[in-house]
Amino acid sequence: MSQGRGYPPASLAWLVWGLGAALYLIAFYQRVAPAVLVQELTREFSLTGAALGNLSAFYFYSYVAMQIPTGLIADRWGPRKLLTAGAALTAVGTLVFALAPTAYVANAGRLAIGAAAGVAFVAMLKIASHWMPSRQFALASGVALFVGVVGATLAGAPLRLLVDALGWRTVMVASAVATAGVAAAIWLIARDDPSERGYESYFPHGAGGAKRSSMREDLKDVLAYRNTWLLFVIPGAFSGIVLMFAGLWGVPFLATQYGFSTAEAASLCSLLLVSWSISSIAYGPVSQRLANRKLPYVAGLIVTMALWAAIVWVPGWSRTVLVALLVALGVAAGAFILNFAYAKESVPARLAGTVSGIANMGVMMGGLVMQPLAGWVLDRHWTGALTPGGARLYDLAAYQSAFSLLFVWGAVALVALALTRETHCRQAA
Repeated sequence: MSQGRGYPPASLAWLVWGLGAALYLIAFYQRVAPAVLVQELTREFSLTGAALGNLSAFYFYSYVAMQIPTGLIADRWGPRKLLTAGAALTAVGTLVFALAPTAYVANAGRLAIGAAAGVAFVAMLKIASHWMPSRQFALASGVALFVGVVGATLAGAPLRLLVDALGWRTVMVASAVATAGVAAAIWLIARDDPSERGYESYFPHGAGGAKRSSMREDLKDVLAYRNTWLLFVIPGAFSGIVLMFAGLWGVPFLATQYGFSTAEAASLCSLLLVSWSISSIAYGPVSQRLANRKLPYVAGLIVTMALWAAIVWVPGWSRTVLVALLVALGVAAGAFILNFAYAKESVPARLAGTVSGIANMGVMMGGLVMQPLAGWVLDRHWTGALTPGGARLYDLAAYQSAFSLLFVWGAVALVALALTRETHCRQAA
């Protein structure tokens, strides 16, 4: 209920949104940290490639499973409680992972982290739909990814340096403490709707408009829209490349095939993520100017697959060209961010949280499927060679076989995109 103060100032809106973004930064940091810890985790827990892929992907298993429940709960109960609980449980999961005596306990920690951190992105989008005008929704989605990638960048070379200096377990304990601090800040400062601070809400039906139907009915309504299903399938073609490569297998690939050190390879993977996130900020405004979601999305997919083919199937690039290809890949793959605005506009506004959860679930399917699947294929092509540290050493043919799986997903995504209904950047009635 408005108290005559108008809409909230942008500084307050972005502060509230930013507290949710802090958890998303942590979520992305946790998502890609195993890429830097490959040697330590392999040695500590005696892991095969498939087992290592599984340990990393346990994050995605629970993260993906949480997306629909998160969307439903965010629509009904609001994001503040979700974000606070998510940050607190992420801290607990990180501590379990840090102190794990066995791979099974480490898997349990990763599972807890994924489930808890999985609330961040959808809750951020829910906050944006209440605290910001609708024209800024795509921009907020892109900035969210950028903030997340800052976390991923911290999990690159900076994490490597800290692990070398202090040990991976000490660094993870410190990460748990920092996450607990974020949980406290969210509870004390964030609010679900501007009306709780005496301002008008940007949400079309006010702060309580999402509570008129049951969660089951909300889910049934969302799934009745064709775009919901298609936009679930499409984004994994982008995220499968980025999260599989930058999130796990890119570091050993770059180290063994191009002679980079682990720290250099981690920095390159971080560069891929940075270009991915920065470009995603631009796709929303460009799409808005064109009044078209499908066209830039299709263009981004085609260019992404072409660049991926160059990296996978053309060996022996110079370091300069390889860096350029990885940056260009990130820029093209940033088109995936349109998935969230496209999905939100495809259903009534009251279902924004639920459809955002489904859309984000589709994004995370890329990492969930491809990290362990690539590891399994690599193991099938392993020749028995080991690194000096005792980890499995895979040749180029093994990586090509594993990485080529993404072309199938790309073809399916292109067909699905052709079948989507264009929204012309307008919210469904």
